[in-house]
Amino acid sequence: MSDVKQELEKRAAGSGSHAVKLTKNMTIVDMVKVLEPEIRRALPTVLTPERFTRMALSAINNTPELANCTPMSFIAALMNAAQLGVEPNTPLGQAYLIPYKNKGTLECQFQIGYKGLIDLAYRTGQIQIIQAQVVREFDFFEYQYGLDSRLVHKPGGGERGDITFIYGLFKLSNGGYGFEVSNKADMDVFASKYSKSFGSKYSPWTECYEDMAKKTVIKRALKYSPITSDFQKALSMDETIKSKISVDMSEIRNECLADEVKVEVA
Repeated sequence: MSDVKQELEKRAAGSGSHAVKLTKNMTIVDMVKVLEPEIRRALPTVLTPERFTRMALSAINNTPELANCTPMSFIAALMNAAQLGVEPNTPLGQAYLIPYKNKGTLECQFQIGYKGLIDLAYRTGQIQIIQAQVVREFDFFEYQYGLDSRLVHKPGGGERGDITFIYGLFKLSNGGYGFEVSNKADMDVFASKYSKSFGSKYSPWTECYEDMAKKTVIKRALKYSPITSDFQKALSMDETIKSKISVDMSEIRNECLADEVKVEVA
């Protein structure tokens, strides 16, 4: 905890009249308030510091376990959201702050949501269309890869049944396009293996399965697009835990995650 306070105090002290002395009893909520000048410098013009701070405090109110996370991991996750200009833990579904145990310690992971990924992609100016859909058992669905690639999806009327496939596609402003398809079983295996919060009641995979599956196939599809370096930086911040803050959070390495981190936090 002393390292956290030293880092925050050093940054807060550089904020002129906003400098605040941190105490050993300071909560995460207090730290967020102290760091407002730093957050202000990191925020894009479309998001005010006051609104961002309210969202941070609201995230703790909506998910009280976040208050028990290591302070720096929570602050760093907030800074990720600030620099990407996405709103965490709101109905917009742009980003999530997720508490879970990493090597026996409760920490906060930052995840970009499906709608946040869409927004970030459009900001590049290269994307004309980007979307993802779920296919259900009574839909007509046909696709093939290769030089004669094609994708046809006609949703069924009435009861469409269970999810069978998820696909994501993009079309560039210059006419280029790409898509990626995953069946439901493969998506479940992927989520269980690679999402460190999968299985937790706080995981977006639990509450927003379709959105997370859509985000996954879009990320896969975008591997074949000429995305900008800024967008690549944004993708590198997804599903990370960090313990430092910086004017460029993409430069901070992701903390090594333990194998057994799927927890049901009470």
